[in-house]
Amino acid sequence: MASFSKIMIVGNVGRDPELKMTSNGRPVCEFSVAVNRISGRSDSGERQEQTDWYRISCWGNLAERAQQIVQRGRLVFVDGRFTPRTWTDKEGRERTSLDINANDFQVLDSRRDREEGMGAGGAPRPERAPGDKGFDPDEIPF
Repeated sequence: MASFSKIMIVGNVGRDPELKMTSNGRPVCEFSVAVNRISGRSDSGERQEQTDWYRISCWGNLAERAQQIVQRGRLVFVDGRFTPRTWTDKEGRERTSLDINANDFQVLDSRRDREEGMGAGGAPRPERAPGDKGFDPDEIPF
């Protein structure tokens, strides 16, 4: 019987992608993604938010595309294969890395959304003349 493993995450890029070449010339691009989740309430009744960090690896043409369009802070969707990896840090503590070998990814926010959200001040809205009942996108109820 065949087996299947897949993971899909949506989160914010934590560091800019780093493109490298393997010894045989195959491109690999790595970046990290933070996924926030609410894990219930603390003793004081406040919601607790936790962040899981994933290390993303893209290969071949996907690696080159990631290098070009992925940036720190962008909201991305990543689809791939999950591989937890354990290792020992310098202090001798056993640590776990959440690694994803990406099959595909998609940037979910636009550059304009990101610039406006970071206070870069996107294009100014045109002022309307008094009495002008033109279309206002802020009045759309959805």
